[in-house]
Amino acid sequence: MLADATRIEQVISNLLNNSAKYTEPGGRIRLTLRREGEEAVLLVRDTGVGIEPAMLDRIFELFAQVDQSPARSRGGLGVGLTLVKRLAEMHGGSACARSEGLNRGSEFEVRLPLLREEARMLQPRKARAEPARRHLLLVEDNPDIGETLRDLLQMLGHRVELVADGLRGVQTALATHPDAALVDIGLPDIDGYEVARRLRATGEGSRILLIALTGYGRPEDRDRALESGFDAHLVKPVELDELNELLAELEARRQTAGQA
Repeated sequence: MLADATRIEQVISNLLNNSAKYTEPGGRIRLTLRREGEEAVLLVRDTGVGIEPAMLDRIFELFAQVDQSPARSRGGLGVGLTLVKRLAEMHGGSACARSEGLNRGSEFEVRLPLLREEARMLQPRKARAEPARRHLLLVEDNPDIGETLRDLLQMLGHRVELVADGLRGVQTALATHPDAALVDIGLPDIDGYEVARRLRATGEGSRILLIALTGYGRPEDRDRALESGFDAHLVKPVELDELNELLAELEARRQTAGQA
């Protein structure tokens, strides 16, 4: 198997950390690696809280809630699993999850092609047009979400700056002039709406594409975001391909408006 050792280490550490987070003290976590035909198969099994059947199809979505306990006492979001899936796919492989239900443990499987199969599978990907690389500012106070989303965006080739509060978001945007800013709404000091208003009140900030990236998805939330100065409103979970397409669309729309 030809692979990026650092990225594979990220896959393994994220799977183990996820299992450790949702397995009670005294539980068991088992990691195995085997070969099946032309694939390497990595399995992480745990005796933890398990996964509801309805969640299995979306467990790898960005920001999908993993904790299935009634009080969600473990908190957190399944952002690390999104990174696992993306890294597996970048190596021509796949990732999936299995569970018999709550309190019955979970199993996560990553399949990666061995060298000959990998070369065949990755060839079509090389022919695809590469997305535009951009300078992005990410304003997100949750460190797990922020760091994982930053890593995912960097894997797509973007240059990403991460800040954890609204005031620093405004300061960083005005100092570094990013192509776009992805701003969470629920920030610890000034909220995302105020970030947008302050940036739009300046000449430099008025030229930055602003995207609200938030869990608030009601129509009135979207209207409020647009009224505050955001160019778009995305509700978590969001697909990275969708985000890339939105950035390209907004950029093209702004260039067209500038020429009119």
